[in-house]
Amino acid sequence: MMPKGKVHLVGAGPGDPELLTLKAARLIASARVLVHDRLVSDAILAMARPDAVLIDVGKSPKRHPVPQEAINEILIAQAKAGHDVVRLKGGDPFIFGRGGEEALALAEAGIACEIVPGITAAQGAAASVGIPLTHRGVAEHVTYLTGHCRADQPLDVDFSKLADSDGTLVVYMGLATIAEIAGQLLAHGLPSATPVLVVNRATTDRERHLLSTLAEIAEDVAASALEGPCLFVIGAVAGLAGRLGRIRDDATVFAVAAQ
Repeated sequence: MMPKGKVHLVGAGPGDPELLTLKAARLIASARVLVHDRLVSDAILAMARPDAVLIDVGKSPKRHPVPQEAINEILIAQAKAGHDVVRLKGGDPFIFGRGGEEALALAEAGIACEIVPGITAAQGAAASVGIPLTHRGVAEHVTYLTGHCRADQPLDVDFSKLADSDGTLVVYMGLATIAEIAGQLLAHGLPSATPVLVVNRATTDRERHLLSTLAEIAEDVAASALEGPCLFVIGAVAGLAGRLGRIRDDATVFAVAAQ
């Protein structure tokens, strides 16, 4: 019987290949099979060995050509065929990456699995712009929220727990739902002047920004015609973007409404 291969669930980081961990880079360069998401950059995929089999299982809003159950089956089948597999995910595999579901499926199938963490989009975007996610006396904690629910279902969130002016709220995949999120936060008491920073295509050469307020963010996003992955930083730390002067000179700033 052919020995089983191993699956590495690898975080590709927010986009810039130089933000890969050394371990991630080594595994990408040596993997026989590489199963990747849509947001993994071409520059990172180009690091794969010439004879590697690249399997695209990427999803986009309202378009899931390869369901999660099928992805699990691909990983299991490739490992059972004796291949060492890299399952490459944007950001970190365990932060809105469904890595836990894949790890459970592999465990149930008796496949060895190793997790290789990556820089998540919140960290990459904040660092690229130059703002902290926590800051003494300004933001004592940070919360990550997905703006996209499983199977495109409506948001099911207790916004009363998120409308906290003492912390930072980071919204992943919220481009289509930011109007609802902002409205709920306002309704639960977060001040209308709360700064909101949008980072589009963070850490790449196509990075763009929008600096707004909670009251105006929905209108500003609609006017900006932003496309592609966007991350929303909501809270007082977002207002530090202008003060720190770290919004990149070569990036387009759509609006500056926050103080």
